[in-house]
Amino acid sequence: MEHSRHAGWLELFFDLVFVALAGQLAHSLHGDPGPADFAVFLALYLPPWWAWINLTVAANLFEDDTARRRLLMLTAMLSLAVMTVAVTEATGERSTAYALGYAGSRIVLLGLWWPSTTRPIHPGDALVPRWRPLVYCLVPAVGWAASVLVPAPWRFVIWGVLLAAEVGVLFVERSAGLPRRLHVGHLVERVGLFVIIVFGESVVGLIGSLDTEWTAAGGWVALVGFVMLAALWWSYFDFGSAAAETVLRAAAGDRAVPLARDVTAFLHFFVTAGVVAMAGGLATAVEEAGQGHGHLARGAVVALAGGLALYHTAHACIALRFGRRPLLVATWAVPGVGVPLLVIGVAGHLAPWQVVAVLTAEVVAHLLYARWVTTRRLRTRTA
Repeated sequence: MEHSRHAGWLELFFDLVFVALAGQLAHSLHGDPGPADFAVFLALYLPPWWAWINLTVAANLFEDDTARRRLLMLTAMLSLAVMTVAVTEATGERSTAYALGYAGSRIVLLGLWWPSTTRPIHPGDALVPRWRPLVYCLVPAVGWAASVLVPAPWRFVIWGVLLAAEVGVLFVERSAGLPRRLHVGHLVERVGLFVIIVFGESVVGLIGSLDTEWTAAGGWVALVGFVMLAALWWSYFDFGSAAAETVLRAAAGDRAVPLARDVTAFLHFFVTAGVVAMAGGLATAVEEAGQGHGHLARGAVVALAGGLALYHTAHACIALRFGRRPLLVATWAVPGVGVPLLVIGVAGHLAPWQVVAVLTAEVVAHLLYARWVTTRRLRTRTA
């Protein structure tokens, strides 16, 4: 039976870098971002997210609290801090720093995984084949470091190819020694803490924008926006996170690790990206309402409403991956995605506070529906 595990102090300290990263990325979507800005946002968010989830899984598997592990994780923290500083200019003059920061994170990952090639991860497991950490960690590190010698835009093509290759390794037929079980509670908690980080950036953005535009109109939008974030938090941790832990604990055998991989590593990228985008849009909505603008800039509407649509879409995919019936998922996913898309279409006729109010109404309705479904199921089971 799995023993209880929680995030350690080192992991919580490590996450502080991502507080800054979320702020940098949300700021890049402030104002009136265009299609290129959104594409760059997703492209530059993926590598640090991928580094975080890989390091989180390593911490999940290797529980030792030695000085060696601490130094490796602190080195990873520095590497990701470099990426955070560089992320807003990573397609320009800071692309070298961004690439070298990511290369550093892969070297750390190699250091974390290498001991498992000489001793099993769990008693009774086989050794991890040496080619796996070399191919998965060292080769990308060398590639990212070497990419600084290649001019743009080919440098960015190399980054994309290397990331795709890393993901591809995870789908190669399982070899002896790879983990077949994870500490589910710890993993769900770590992902939940990351979600808290991006929700936190949304709250910080609301407060900062209201401080800039200290008006009744700006305060009203900030208040309604806070209700939206509170409802999202409530529904995520009462239903999304709880359901994930239940399903992952129930998964058995070779199904468990791929299911955890798909839900945490892949689909939660879009969950968190949606919230970060919403943070940029909400901050702009507060400022534009405070300045008396008649409607919200289109880019801000896309960040806010599009971020919410992406958030709901990712959760719908998670539910389907868990085996939920498509018709039941559609009952909340269709309005969850459709209402934000409708808001984008008619935003030119809505004031900033109306945009935020309609989206908040959808989120609150989603929460109330989830609570109603849960209550009905409990009554049915006890009847």
